[in-house]
Formats: sequence, C-alpha cells, structure tokens
Amino acid sequence: MNIEEKRYPLPPFTLETALEKVKKAEDAWNSKDPVIVSKAYTIDSEWRNRTQFINGREEIVKFLIDKWKKERNYRLKKELWGFRGNRMAVRFEYEFQDENNQWYRAYGNELWEFDENGLMQKRFASINDMKIVESDRKLM
Repeated sequence: MNIEEKRYPLPPFTLETALEKVKKAEDAWNSKDPVIVSKAYTIDSEWRNRTQFINGREEIVKFLIDKWKKERNYRLKKELWGFRGNRMAVRFEYEFQDENNQWYRAYGNELWEFDENGLMQKRFASINDMKIVESDRKLM
C-alpha cells in the first residue's frame, strides 16, 4: 500500500481523531469535487445512499457528478454522533436548490466503516428532504 492510499486519521479512533475525520469529510463534500471526495473511499467501497446502491470509486464519482448537477448551491454540515473502533455514526444536514430554484434542506444519518488505512469501505446513508423558503436557509 502506498502512503497516498492512506487517509489520516487512522482507526481506531479517539474523540479527537473522530471529530477530525468528520470535519475532513464535511470539507471534502463542500468542495463539490467528486474526485477529491472519492479518494476518501476504498476502491471497492460500498454505499447505500437513500435507495441507491453504489459500488466503487468510479460509481461514486459518477453519482456525485449527477448529484451536484441537480443540487445547486449545495452546502453541508456534519456532526459526529458516535464512534467505536473503525466505525462512526454521523448526522448531517445540507441545503440545495433544484433546477426550478426551489430550496431544500436534507436531514440524514450515515454509518461509516473504515479500513486500516483510514479509507471508508462502507457508507450507509438515510436521508429525507424538506422544502424550505430561501429566508429559512441556515447553511450559507
């Protein structure tokens, strides 16, 4: 394994390193760069995102390209909910605007599992969307 294939911090996580991992994930997703985001995951990473099943970095990149085409002005906030060993539970919310300029806030929970090199090998996300008016936005 090359040093480039490690994503610090590595498990097992402490409170400090779990918080750091969540912040790095938040920053990567807010970059809206599918390639940058995909590098935090194993080559064969398994996702469940709402009702979609996504496998591997190539599918992750395609999924994120499509996501951010539809979800304009995307802004995300993640919060550590719990952790143990190489696993984390994270709650999140994000806001976006659709092609008709309707604003939404999405709420969700994710379960993460990391390999020994700090790459996420499993991500299970449950997400609900709620229409909001622009004046109700919190994440700018």
